Amino acid sequence: MTDDAWEGRIAAAWASIDEYDDDAFRAVVDDLAAELPAGHPVAAFERACAFDSTGRPDLAEPLYREALAAELPGERRRRAVIQLASTVRNLGRPAESVELLTAEQGRGSDHLDDAVSCVLALALTDAGREREAVSVAVGALARHLPRYQRSMTAYARALV
Repeated sequence: MTDDAWEGRIAAAWASIDEYDDDAFRAVVDDLAAELPAGHPVAAFERACAFDSTGRPDLAEPLYREALAAELPGERRRRAVIQLASTVRNLGRPAESVELLTAEQGRGSDHLDDAVSCVLALALTDAGREREAVSVAVGALARHLPRYQRSMTAYARALV
């Protein structure tokens, strides 16, 4: 398991991503991940994130899958699903992205709901399902409006 000191160091690495070139940043994350036991799902997740954030979704995908298969804990599990879905969308597989995110929507609700909806809207657009994409986006946005929540929610439903 990770400890508070390690979590602080990985958070600091992510906060300083812009100070590194892509290879150097991946090396920083890789060094931190290597401190965790072999096969640790958090190590795979953090490495996946580093590849994804530096333009290598092809290398990120198997690491997200490894982290999820190893029962990645807590909020990182949901983030891994969102990021994997975004990655496969970027790799030209929007239908798989839609599947992942639709299943994730059924797992419960938390502060990442809008991120799920946002990536789902993009995936639906790439899959040629633009009306559904707009419905998802308007439905997610409606919750944040100071007025018109009821009517925007109705309009979102009407689109599909």
